[in-house]
Amino acid sequence: PLCPFLKKFLVEAMDCAAATNQAFTSSGMMNITSCPITYYGQKYDKVYVSNTDCHVFKKYMDVFLSPVSVQKSYLFYLCLNWTFFATFQEADALVNGLTVSTLKFQTAQTNKGVVTDMSGCRLSGVVYKTNTTVKDPNICSTVTCDVNGVATAVSDCGPMERCQGNGSCILNTVCTVAGSIVIDFVGRVHSVPDRCGYTLLKPSLIPGFQVFGVFQERRRRDVSFVDRVILQLDGKGLQISLEQGGRVQLNNTVLTLTATAQVVHGVELSKDRTGVTAQISASNYTVSVHFDGDTALIHMTGPSGAPVHGLCGNSSRTLSEDRVSDHSSNDCEIKYDDADDNTINCNASTKWCNLLRWTPFTACNMYIDPQPFITACTQTLCKYSPVDGLMCQFPDAYARVCKHLSNVTMKDWRLNTSCSAAPQTSCQDKLCSDHEFCGEDNISGETRCHCRAIFASKYKPTNSFGEPIVCGDNSASITLANCLLEDDGIDYSILHLNDQDCKAKMDNLTHMVTFSFNSSNTCGTVIMANNSQIIYKNTIMTQNISMFGPITRHGPVRIDFSCYYSQPDLQLETISLPFSSVNQQITSGEYVYNLTMKAYTSADRLKAIEYSTDIELNQQLWVELKTDGLDENLLAIVTDSCWATNQPSPLGSLRYDLIINGCPNPTDETIKTEGNGQGTSNYFSFNMFQFTGKTGDVYLHCKVVLCIRQGNTCTPSCSQGERRRRSALPKYEDKHPAFITMAWTS
Repeated sequence: PLCPFLKKFLVEAMDCAAATNQAFTSSGMMNITSCPITYYGQKYDKVYVSNTDCHVFKKYMDVFLSPVSVQKSYLFYLCLNWTFFATFQEADALVNGLTVSTLKFQTAQTNKGVVTDMSGCRLSGVVYKTNTTVKDPNICSTVTCDVNGVATAVSDCGPMERCQGNGSCILNTVCTVAGSIVIDFVGRVHSVPDRCGYTLLKPSLIPGFQVFGVFQERRRRDVSFVDRVILQLDGKGLQISLEQGGRVQLNNTVLTLTATAQVVHGVELSKDRTGVTAQISASNYTVSVHFDGDTALIHMTGPSGAPVHGLCGNSSRTLSEDRVSDHSSNDCEIKYDDADDNTINCNASTKWCNLLRWTPFTACNMYIDPQPFITACTQTLCKYSPVDGLMCQFPDAYARVCKHLSNVTMKDWRLNTSCSAAPQTSCQDKLCSDHEFCGEDNISGETRCHCRAIFASKYKPTNSFGEPIVCGDNSASITLANCLLEDDGIDYSILHLNDQDCKAKMDNLTHMVTFSFNSSNTCGTVIMANNSQIIYKNTIMTQNISMFGPITRHGPVRIDFSCYYSQPDLQLETISLPFSSVNQQITSGEYVYNLTMKAYTSADRLKAIEYSTDIELNQQLWVELKTDGLDENLLAIVTDSCWATNQPSPLGSLRYDLIINGCPNPTDETIKTEGNGQGTSNYFSFNMFQFTGKTGDVYLHCKVVLCIRQGNTCTPSCSQGERRRRSALPKYEDKHPAFITMAWTS
């Protein structure tokens, strides 16, 4: 049977104009939304009556307490443990099974119905009586419950301390570094305005130990992000650097880490899918630094009272005083002002950041003030596009800090957002160079190394992909930034020079891509000439589309580059020939003949050059190659090649070709041949030259071969007008070619 007292109490004890009566003959529910009951600081809008002499108030989270409608219900019990006496009766009032007060009523009163005051306070799940002040050791606070049922608590712990649950406080605090924002140990928000290094933590009681944060730009020049965290041990002797991609370096030596902690110089280092962790314990203090490549959490515990310096600490130092020159570049303070990103919706970003005040984050709000995280989130997302998982970094950081300081784990917060279900760093083991950072590709969504904005700004205005071409004496190279290529969707591995076998080589440290060619491997270089220059031209291009099958995901690429060299005949000085002619006897099989090389200053070959003749550079000369002792009806001589060296040996390393395969060098328009392969003599002309930067003799070498005359088969076919060589070699192969050399000197 139902308890008559409770029935009257619940139905008639509501001093409300909208109250209605409802009789219960069995278990049931009464909707009192229009006039809710406040029981120990909690409002209830439904009353459930059971037949166990217990009454259950079932409260839904609704507009009375929260702006979010949640289906989960919370049960609170008011059970009467009756004790009957002759003239009075007692009942215990319980909240969640715990007795909070004992009610005493006269028996005569209970028969008529009783109205009693059920007000009180609740704080952190604990109830307090009205108009009382108690010291609660469980929360290290003095709690006051006023006459209106409003509870206030004054903590005995400092801003960096946490209650141990026994009335004592210890240092237990977390500093968060996300993007360019530092939320220090006491909840203050600092914004780093540049790309310098700063002291984050310098505990006064851990000698020689400091934590630095180095900030760098990413997609914008005017927004920086924490790029690496450095633990300095024993002054400047040892440094452990935690970096993007999960890379950890000890004094520039990369360490290999796993989830099992290993001790390196007293620091426990470990690495898992969420990032890398470094922990050090000294002087009764423990400092743990976790870095996932985007956000750093610095957790410090130990005795209270000692000052802590740095941006995370509780000192009043200015930002510039905490700047560290050893970890700052010379230009790190230069300010930039990039154009606003019109894709950013600041109102939407602000709304997103305020999720930290909604369920399920409200479970942490009583332990960790969400406002600093909301401020950091809003400042960042109203300036920087929400890419690279940036939106989820701030709620993730808040949840991690909450777990550190309250042991509250919000397992389902990711389910209520667009963040991934499992926390992990998407750039794990993705190692980028100094001018790059790891982020999501705008098209594929996969992570890759992007160019930092300042680095890219040197090239993008001119639509270039890297440095200018470097031209050497006998070589050329061009170096491109792979991150710039990937920004345009270009895969360097499918690029090549004119010769498809000449591909790029990537530097594994800098990720710079280099194409090169030299005299021993020209890679299909095209050589051209004008009156003053020799031009070496090549092209970077994509592979033949047919190699990829019926489809391709890469657009065509064509990057031309050239090297310009001065013609070797542009020096304005005079030279002389020690001998006007050179004569040599040649034996070729059964043929014995004399070969003469003679130089002239006129096309009619009447003015032979004498020893006393001064010749100017760029002056046209004619060289005749003439034989004596051959039957011109049967044989012809072919000047196969002529070349100049700066050494007597025809194999000298410095070489300039005049005649190649019986034809003039196509890159030198001053060279012409006459009568080659048409008789027992021929000649050619060229403009006089000297090797650039060289003094002394120049040696002209010519290779002459015999050819049995059969029609015009001995005459090389050269298209001199187009300056392209098309040579048909003599059909008779002279196994004993003649070599003859003439020298001139400056």
